[in-house]
Amino acid sequence: MTMVTALNRNHNLPTSPSAMDYAPTAGPGSLKQIHQALGSHHHHRHMWIITGPAGCGKSTVAAFLAKELSIPYIEGDDYHTESNKTKMASGTPLTDADRWDWLIALRTAATSRLSPTNPSSTKTLPHDGVVVTCSALKRKYRDVIRIAAYDDHDVMVHFIFLRAGADVLLQRVGGRKGHYMKSAMVRSQIEVLEEPSRGECQRDVLEVDVGGSLTGVQREVVRTVRKVLADDQ
Repeated sequence: MTMVTALNRNHNLPTSPSAMDYAPTAGPGSLKQIHQALGSHHHHRHMWIITGPAGCGKSTVAAFLAKELSIPYIEGDDYHTESNKTKMASGTPLTDADRWDWLIALRTAATSRLSPTNPSSTKTLPHDGVVVTCSALKRKYRDVIRIAAYDDHDVMVHFIFLRAGADVLLQRVGGRKGHYMKSAMVRSQIEVLEEPSRGECQRDVLEVDVGGSLTGVQREVVRTVRKVLADDQ
């Protein structure tokens, strides 16, 4: 049984960081050097996962990035089950068990936007990229999404971690109207948040501080993403 099959069937996730060391430790900037050395002009398809706790601006940033790049955008909250949404609305934190199927469904949806189910059809052409919102609060949640690159080596997964202080997150969520995510849930997410490690940042995580203006954050995210894409040419 392969690791991917075991993950999908049993929801057992790798615990060793070395298990996910599938990308060069030198970071995204090394891709161009590797391709030049090999004489390769291979072009990857990129999965941009916008991550962070509630209130960091994932949806707003993701929608802007998708528009700038002219690629599909997937809202992660749409893939939560009704029972998950009910729990969050009542202030009950989701457990790991609540999240496994959601993460796998989200990964599958993102992959399907990159790879058409019927390659011979002109109506289902693959996209060069897709933008996805997903809190991805823990390392093992991010590892579930990373499996997309295991299944298809033409796919590169990138996490854009939107960093913000607790006060900023609580203020933003408190100003929302009619959203199921409440302030208590923000505190819960902050408590369980496992910020990307140094090793993750060297491989596939890009951090952007979102404490400034929305316009400034959007521009920084686009600048960061375009740099990665330029290195992959």
